[in-house]
Amino acid sequence: MTLPPTMRAMVTMGHGGLDQMVWHEDWPRPDPAPGEVLIKVKACGLNNTDVNTRVGWYSKAVTEATSGDGFETVNDEDPTWGAAPISFPRIQGADVCGEIVAVGDGVDAVRIGERIIAANWLRDPNDPANMNKTGYFGSERNGGFAEYTTIPATNAIAVNSDYSDAELATFSCSYSTAEGMLTRAAVTDKDTVLVPGASGGVGGALVQLARHRGARVVAMASEAKHADVVKLGPDVLLPRAPENLRNALGDEKITVLADVVGGPYWPTLLDVVERGGRFTCSGAIAGPIVEFDLRTFYLRDLTFTGSTVIEPAVTRALVGYIEAKAIRPALAATFALSELHAAQTAFIEKKHTGNIVVVP
Repeated sequence: MTLPPTMRAMVTMGHGGLDQMVWHEDWPRPDPAPGEVLIKVKACGLNNTDVNTRVGWYSKAVTEATSGDGFETVNDEDPTWGAAPISFPRIQGADVCGEIVAVGDGVDAVRIGERIIAANWLRDPNDPANMNKTGYFGSERNGGFAEYTTIPATNAIAVNSDYSDAELATFSCSYSTAEGMLTRAAVTDKDTVLVPGASGGVGGALVQLARHRGARVVAMASEAKHADVVKLGPDVLLPRAPENLRNALGDEKITVLADVVGGPYWPTLLDVVERGGRFTCSGAIAGPIVEFDLRTFYLRDLTFTGSTVIEPAVTRALVGYIEAKAIRPALAATFALSELHAAQTAFIEKKHTGNIVVVP
């Protein structure tokens, strides 16, 4: 295959608003380094981390909910997942589905032609379990908002599925995040899991993956989205923020709260978790600063788990679920990559159910 020397790409030039994402028709195409593969991107999903990293939301200087606009003050030392400065320009985008079209030294050429999805956590090959030596695809290195991208060969996972490229691009970030949360909370078929924000990418994945573990699932979403969320298979579906959540739950006994929403309603959610229950968190789209009564925490014998860096085996397990059709994609909309501004605007407005994808 003859590869072009340049490619089309949406390149983030710095922290700030949508104008920081600049469209380029002739950005240099990368070459795979030793141990890497070159991927022709077929589709790339959108995620909250794309927005949060661009606007600098991970900075401790920011206390508001996730927003598509830049913030007036962003500390230089902590605006990314890894609490270290991100270098610009940067091609973001982690949820890649594509085809391997070239390999670097040390990678078997038989992999050329493989259809893959990306495992997004970048690990030190000599110390893969060390969380302090991890980075994220599309953050610490260029990602998939381009026609081509490179990634370590171990992060390009072959997938055999009749799902479309756009459908496969909905899985790797949202579903690995959800599976990581459920793994940290040790969810089993003995649990009842409460999932706020069940219409979002991670929320919908939590519903499916908790059900896959045999758990009972109580999902919460705005009533306008209930027809879509019910297709994910929750046992109970509630409004987004019932005035009296205990009454709304009836006889349900919540043993696990799996949340990526946070915000002002969070104390109400925590208050319904049973004694000895668990709270697992991997986001705070409604706001990172919450009211927290320590008495709820210690008098109820609760266990809290944060979940960001997932176990290496999680994404490979997800591919098995995909190939077995044990989980299904929730594709809300597809945009051209050149329309990423519009796609991300729609993503931020949260009027959709599931995931939004861009296609080069």
